[in-house]
Parts: sequence; structure tokens; C-alpha cells
Amino acid sequence: MKSDEEKYLAEEKNIFKELLGWLVYILIIFGLTYLVITFVGQRTRVTGSSMETTLSDGDNLIVDKISYRFRDPERYDIIVFPYQYQENTYYIKRIIGMPGETIQIIDGEVYIDGQILGEEYGTEVMQDAGIAEVPVTLGEDEYFVLGDNRNHSMDSRDSRVGILKREDLVGRAWVRIWPFSEFGVIKHE
Repeated sequence: MKSDEEKYLAEEKNIFKELLGWLVYILIIFGLTYLVITFVGQRTRVTGSSMETTLSDGDNLIVDKISYRFRDPERYDIIVFPYQYQENTYYIKRIIGMPGETIQIIDGEVYIDGQILGEEYGTEVMQDAGIAEVPVTLGEDEYFVLGDNRNHSMDSRDSRVGILKREDLVGRAWVRIWPFSEFGVIKHE
């Protein structure tokens, strides 16, 4: 028969094992969360009106950070990238120009390699062509992006944003998680 001291030590050992098990479990959860946020997806919040009517101020999204490791970005993808002049600030825009193409904006219309693109995002005619007033030829890993709300968007037309390189793309907007009434996969076309 065990003495009281032996029972106490056995209980203490069981408590320690239980706590150690919980600690390992919590560390695994934190590790998996870190891996998901770093390599798979991250939450981001839309601030401003540059992507209206597709996305609105206050929308919360999950950004898919993994798909561009397996495939190239496509025209009309809604992407997230860091703003180079402000730390921890990310922009969300739509890819319009693809590598090797020549972009120009004439009378509010986007031309790709001399042909009108014919896309219709937003409700107003684009007022400012910015740097695309003259032809802009993209390099082999460069992209030209525009906000859907063209007259209220700082995008590739502005030299502070400019042309994006493939390495600048954090990921592709995937799912809107807030507001709940708008919950769902984001359409990119």
C-alpha cells in the first residue's frame, strides 16, 4: 500500500504530465498558426474606396498567399502588395497589365498593345491617365494594377505605386469574411 507521500508525488507527476501535454498542444497550435499566416493566407482589411464597387471600406478578407507559388498571376486578379513608402501598409488592386505588354490610357480607356481592353470596373470614366498617358511597356516580371474606383485610386498610374514586380505580390484576395452579409469567395472577373 502506498503512503500519503507516494500518492502526493504520483498526483504531482500526473499534474506535471497534464500541464506539459497542454503546453505542447498550445505550442503546436501557435506553430501551425504562424505557418498558415506566413505561407498560406492572412487576414487583411480594406481601407478606403479605391476598389468600390467590388470591395468596400471595412471589408475583411483572407488573402491566398500560396497559389502564386504554383501558378502565374492572371489579368483581373485582385492582389495585395505592400506600399513601399509606409511600413505595414498594404494596397489591394486589380491586375490589368501583364508581363511584356504595353499599357496606355487614352480618353479614359485602357489600351493593351494598342487594343482597347474593354473592361468596365467602376461607374465613372477614368479622368487621370498618370504615367500611362504615354505607352508603358512592362518587363518580364512586371504588372500594371488599377483600383476599380479609378478616379479615387492610387495605383500604377501614380509613380508612388508604379509598376509592380512579381516579388511584390503578397497574394490574391480570396474570401470576404466581413461583413457576414457579404461573406463568400471574391470574384476576380
